[in-house]
This record gives sequence, structure tokens and C-alpha cells, in this order.
Amino acid sequence: MNFQFASLGDFLYMSGHGPFVWSCYIVTAIALVYLVVRPLRARRRFMAEQKRQQAIQSRTQSQLETAG
Repeated sequence: MNFQFASLGDFLYMSGHGPFVWSCYIVTAIALVYLVVRPLRARRRFMAEQKRQQAIQSRTQSQLETAG
């Protein structure tokens, strides 16, 4: 197997195309991280909201039972 570039610097530079190629990789990596993190954060917020709503409903139910 032959390496296509003479050095690591040549690999990073890629005959002048390096900045475009590496910026595309960075943008893609950021997008993939976003696609993983956003649903996880949304789920955490949703679960916290559901827990809060359940606590409110439980308090309301116990107040109705004691008043009635």
C-alpha cells in the first residue's frame, strides 16, 4: 500500500485543496454532533417537564382529596 502524500504537511495541504476539504470535514462533524446532542437535550427537557407536570397534578389531586 502506497501513501499518496510525501509528508503529513502535504497530506494536510492536499495540493491546495486542504482548507476546503478539512473545513467540510469540520462542518460535517459539527452537524453530526448536533444531530446527536439536540434530541438528547430535548428528551431531558421533556422528561423534566413531565415530572414537573406530574408533581403539580399529584399535589392538586391530594388537595382535592383532603378538601372533599
